[in-house]
Amino acid sequence: MTFGVSSMAAPLRLVAMRRPGPATFEADPELWHYTRRPDAKPLAHQYDLFARHIEHGGAEIEWIPGADDGLADSIFVFDPSFMTPHGAIVLRPSKALRVPEVALHEALYERLDIPVIGTIEEPGTAEGGDLVWLDETTLLAGRGFRTNQAGIDQLREILGPLGVEIHVFDLPMWRGSAACLHLLSLMSPLDRDLALVHPPLLPVALYRMLRERGIECLEANEKEFVASGGLSVNVLALGPRKCLTLAGFPRTLRTMKEAKCEVTCFMADALCLPCEGGPTCLTLPVWRG
Repeated sequence: MTFGVSSMAAPLRLVAMRRPGPATFEADPELWHYTRRPDAKPLAHQYDLFARHIEHGGAEIEWIPGADDGLADSIFVFDPSFMTPHGAIVLRPSKALRVPEVALHEALYERLDIPVIGTIEEPGTAEGGDLVWLDETTLLAGRGFRTNQAGIDQLREILGPLGVEIHVFDLPMWRGSAACLHLLSLMSPLDRDLALVHPPLLPVALYRMLRERGIECLEANEKEFVASGGLSVNVLALGPRKCLTLAGFPRTLRTMKEAKCEVTCFMADALCLPCEGGPTCLTLPVWRG
């Protein structure tokens, strides 16, 4: 088993995923903060097509076993753990309904014989959507409703001795504590020197850091960002400038194509938009390189 991630855009080789089941299909939108009740048949169909895009992009999928366990959000595997070049870090979601998902990830790493190099403990919270590799030794962390200072302090204790520096940026309130706003809601790296961003909500210090590091910032269309609940910026890089994104946002798509990105769109009006999770959220990179 080969594992390790220190980039958001290096070729995706191995990814963990979990198919939607009864918990997702029957989720109470008020309880799970979905925009509407999921429509099971098109949701399942769109998920299957999404998985095919992942495989056609060159990645192998390691499936997390399904079960009728009530974990509606467990299809969004990016958040409960985080892969590094040295092994996995088991995180602690701030959304109480998601905390049981951690056990699924612990079982995944045990099955694959991948070392767990650290675990975020109470009162710390940290979610994968707030953690972004800028380069091999630089990790960006969004501090907000989903990832708190205690969680970031624990991440520093784990990663500091391994030579990884964490830069922290405060996230905006936007739609409040119940909404799913992560750092990856505001930026998606597309290559070592290219990122898609939403400038109106991006921390100024982060924008300056990206520019100082020579990273070109493509500006996503503002109307499409609002209409998608931020998911128009949630783009999964299958490799450098090889992107997988939601269909239906042509201006943002054109911006990426003009930057010489190879972009594949997938229908997600039943899969992603109601549940506030995009292609990055649906995948847990285990190996990039």
